[in-house]
Formats: sequence, structure tokens, C-alpha cells
Amino acid sequence: MIYNKTGQTYDATRKADPFIVDRIFQLLAPKPDQFYLDIGCGTGNYTIALADKGLKFYGVEPSEQMLKQAKAKNPQIKWQTGTAEKIPCEHSLFDGAIATLTLHHWTDLEQSFKEISRVLKNKGRLVIFTSTQEQMKGYWLNKYFPGILRASIQQMPSYQDLEEAIKASGMVITAKEKYNIHKDLQDSFLYIGKNNPYLYFDEQIRNGISSFALSADDKEIQEGLSSLSHDLEYDQFIDVKKQYANNLGDYVFITVEKK
Repeated sequence: MIYNKTGQTYDATRKADPFIVDRIFQLLAPKPDQFYLDIGCGTGNYTIALADKGLKFYGVEPSEQMLKQAKAKNPQIKWQTGTAEKIPCEHSLFDGAIATLTLHHWTDLEQSFKEISRVLKNKGRLVIFTSTQEQMKGYWLNKYFPGILRASIQQMPSYQDLEEAIKASGMVITAKEKYNIHKDLQDSFLYIGKNNPYLYFDEQIRNGISSFALSADDKEIQEGLSSLSHDLEYDQFIDVKKQYANNLGDYVFITVEKK
């Protein structure tokens, strides 16, 4: 598993972004005496940031290396190996759940949402932070890393896929909110360099992004960086970025409820 290798250095570039934490908290509308689940929690950055707000959290993650890092940072939180498709918890245990930048790792979208519905109480709320295929097609990264982005887009559910899988689970989407990259974003996920392309020349940042870390095509990465460097040097990048301008948002918050 790729994150068993990258987990040791993942936290060097992947932090819980304060704005994203606050939006998840507000959309989740939690209560201190209730119990919440983080699905695909990674090294626990968002789990811990939300727990620090006084919430009771349980983290589930398939990578043992990631969980090792999470446990070291906060042993009070209950961490357990598991996947979205098979959550190792009893029925109707949680009052709410979050899924932050993890959907593209789920192998069975419909089964995952049915499993989340199983462990949520009635009227339980799920807050998702993700990108969609439609949004990713608007990333200027497609110009420089077409093969890598093509693979990442194929792995990412479309918004229609999400709607259908959520509906099949018996849950409903109650809200969606576009997110555009902030200039002070602290979590170096895929489109971190939207407004600062120089970030992609940092190998450590690329290693913390699954689209790059999972790619075996080092030639495309090096050629893409060379092309990007050229366009930056000769002031051609601005025109490239304009070609990918759109109003879909870079990522999206989706609020789901179990009725």
C-alpha cells in the first residue's frame, strides 16, 4: 500500500487546514456529548483538529503506517484499521461522520455509503470534502501532467456517481458548497499550487500527493516540470492558467444525512 511507504513523511506537507477544519465543524453541527467517525483518517490530522474542539472521535484507516502516526500524535482517540467498505464498528454507533480527501481511494462507492449509513444513527450527518471528476478537468495540471491527471480523474467519482451511490444507501444530499484554493492553504493536497505553481518543484510536496506518489511515470513528471518551468520563465503560464478558468470550484463540501 502506497501510504504505508509515504506515511512516514506524510505529515511534513499534509496539515489540517484551519479553514477546512472550521467549515467541516460548522457543516457537521456537532454536539460535545456525541460520537463521530473519520473515514480514511490518514495520520489523523483532521480527526485530531476536530477532537481538539471538544468532540469525541473514532478514526478508521486502512494503512497501518498512517495509523501508527495518528496514534503517536493522539493516543486518546480510538484508531482502528478499516475501510469505507468495511467499517469495524457496530450498527448506529455514530452521530456523524467525515470523509476528507479520501473518496478516490474507495474501491466500491455504493457499498461504502451503505456501510456509512449502517454505522450512523438516524438523522446522522456525513460531511465530505473532495474534488470531483468535473472539477479536476479544470485543473491546469492537466496541461503539464496529462497522464497523471487522467489516471486521477478516472479514480475520482463524478458528482453524478456520488449522487447515485448516496441515494442507493438511503441517505440524501442536503447541501453542497464549492471550495476554491486559498492563498494560505496549509494542507498540500493535489491542487495546492493552483496559484503558486512553484510548489510542484518541491519533491516533498509531490510525495505527499497520491496522484504523484502513485505514479510510476517519472518521465512525465520530469517533462511536465520542465515544461512548467519554461512557461513560468517566459511568462506563458498565465495564459495556460486562463485556459483552465471555470466556475465549478476546485473542491467541494457535500453534506449528507441519514433520514
